[in-house]
Amino acid sequence: MSAMKVLMLAQTYAPVLGGEERHVEDLAAELARRGHEVVVATLRQPGGDPPPQPQGVRVRLLDSGVHRIPGVETQASANYAAPLPDPLTTAGLRALLHEEVPDVVHAHNWLVNSYLPLARRAAAPLILTLHDYGLLCPTKRLFLDGAVCAGPGARKCLRHAIDFYGAGKGMLIAGGVAVADPWVRRRVDLFVSVSSAVGELCRVAGRRDHRVIPNFTRELPAPPADVEERLAFLPAGEFALYFGDVSEDKGARVLLEAHAGLAGAPPLVLIGRRNVEGLEAMPNVIAPGPLPHAVAIEAVRRSAFTVAPSIWAEPFGIVALEAGAAGKAVLASAGGGLRDVVVDGETGRLLPPGDVGALRVAMADLFADRGLRERMGAAAAARVREAFSPAAVVPRIEAAYVEAVMARSGSA
Repeated sequence: MSAMKVLMLAQTYAPVLGGEERHVEDLAAELARRGHEVVVATLRQPGGDPPPQPQGVRVRLLDSGVHRIPGVETQASANYAAPLPDPLTTAGLRALLHEEVPDVVHAHNWLVNSYLPLARRAAAPLILTLHDYGLLCPTKRLFLDGAVCAGPGARKCLRHAIDFYGAGKGMLIAGGVAVADPWVRRRVDLFVSVSSAVGELCRVAGRRDHRVIPNFTRELPAPPADVEERLAFLPAGEFALYFGDVSEDKGARVLLEAHAGLAGAPPLVLIGRRNVEGLEAMPNVIAPGPLPHAVAIEAVRRSAFTVAPSIWAEPFGIVALEAGAAGKAVLASAGGGLRDVVVDGETGRLLPPGDVGALRVAMADLFADRGLRERMGAAAAARVREAFSPAAVVPRIEAAYVEAVMARSGSA
């Protein structure tokens, strides 16, 4: 395809760290490597400016006024976009459109709302990648009272948003999502969901202007020089590994209960922020807290297998993808985007969310059968190369760009 200029909209970018930020950064680099020019428009952050970018990628910083609204608490670590137009941000985007004249505008989160007032008159089509459920859910999670939420409702969403964010911020976000949802659906030229679950739960599946294109993973990082010191806590023998936030919604309690019922089982290692009480006192459980990404990946490589037992509907499941790339079988919940990543019986097992007994049996099977888990791990690595590598995914994004440009010009 011909080279394009892509204006990428992302509320946060390096040095802010996170799965979505890493995806946008990797996508920008891959598009530039393939000959496109990429301009990333992102909010100015308290942690400083982005680091130097690869050739072909430029970052333009945007101001925001929403954080100055009385009663709206902000986070010291990062500035996030609200689900409504921010006049200062919209003004910055208007100037960027005139200066850069992009062929495509590719948005990734609520920053799209500040672009909506410009979308109709812009020559470039607007593509929105849905990484979560923020299109219709104020908390972006569609998770309520310990289960997947049935869908939005005015009173329910307002109550939950206030509980989740606090009164001022919660009312602002709940109201913003309710107003913006139909507006976004009218102004976006093409929706891209990172999994079939996101498309279904955001209620865009089946639309002519919707595509499912997964995240991709680049080559996993090499272990750092001090990795042995960093991983000194690992047991000498086999162990099962969980990595990610150690929280109720991620299924940590379910996993701990399943593992505790395995007599004589190898240890369970949980790497990530500890949001479950009493981990230090649990026998045969090791929970060192969060680790740098490269160190966590090396722990994955040394594990017997990994577990992703989420109760909520993970939009994608990057941990399962990275485990597969490392050649490890994954025991995952059969919900959300994990169903797109793990092939049941081939690259791991898909289990009913929250089912302690099923998870315990699956863990026992993999601990007992080294050959089975190695076959699954090899199949997982092959699947990642075939379906989730940059070479497999980025051309699909380029095709979406072409499709959106042709649709906007009336050539489709």
